[in-house]
Amino acid sequence: MYIVPESAIADLVSRKDSFDAVEQVFASMSKRSAYNFPVIRESIGHADALYGFKSGFDRDALNLGLKSGGYWPGNEVKGLTNHQSTVFLFDADTGKCRAVVGGNLLTALRTAAASSVSIAHLAPKDARVIGMIGAGHQSAFQLRAALEQRDFEKVIGWNYHPEMLSRLEEVAQEAGLPFEKVELDQLGAEADVIISITSSFDPILMDAHVSGGTHIACMGTDTKGKQEVGATLIARATVFTDELAQSVSIGECQHAIAAGLINQGQISELGAVINGTHPGRTSDDEVTLFDGTGVGLQDLAVADAVVKRAVEQGIAIEVEF
Repeated sequence: MYIVPESAIADLVSRKDSFDAVEQVFASMSKRSAYNFPVIRESIGHADALYGFKSGFDRDALNLGLKSGGYWPGNEVKGLTNHQSTVFLFDADTGKCRAVVGGNLLTALRTAAASSVSIAHLAPKDARVIGMIGAGHQSAFQLRAALEQRDFEKVIGWNYHPEMLSRLEEVAQEAGLPFEKVELDQLGAEADVIISITSSFDPILMDAHVSGGTHIACMGTDTKGKQEVGATLIARATVFTDELAQSVSIGECQHAIAAGLINQGQISELGAVINGTHPGRTSDDEVTLFDGTGVGLQDLAVADAVVKRAVEQGIAIEVEF
């Protein structure tokens, strides 16, 4: 069995590696050659934490395993990331544990990869302005990955705590782009691509905020009750997701479904667009929305890439188990 510690991950996997792994997973899921097992996610009644498991099996890549972890909102003051997780990979032929991989950076990379895959396949081709809602730890990963998908010329952002927007401004400066702090109505009117990455349980971006052809990626906390955009905005949009069952239960679509504004048949898989069985965006003025709920197969795919590279470079720790 191999162990790849959290401290080694950054030097082993790139955004391109993560993008390719996640795109392949979405395609396999849509072909029904990969599937996720039911998610377990619970409030543990301690430290305001959410804890759970995401697992699955990809028959194409023979990736079998799970990610265990969750969200501890008080970690930042302790010098830790709020999201804590570990990925376990198992041999699909024997069931033996073949690798344990630090999952914190992997989670940020695969979440950013998921939204960037949606941008690559659904955003307007001439998108020039990207809007960010949320400025927490994962927002920088989201923005860096997204900026690689279109020739953006400007970054705009909004956050409940405006002082945190400096994180996004720094990423924009890295890319040589101007950054502007804006209100939500300006963000919705100007942005061609919008990424929301928050832990909100109340809608932030509303239907009235968004005009023109826009792609929205809702990437925040996946749990029952989460909500980043208004249900009527979802009803107006052409909606895509990574996993339908999660979208309607713990994803952004749960509220629009509960209100009867949309039905499950109106939610399509992003993998179908990747495979060419769904046209994706069909007009310049269309609003497309990706409900990124985060699936275990994403974690397994990126973790597998990390393990292979760690073994090649002699970085993986091999133990008898």
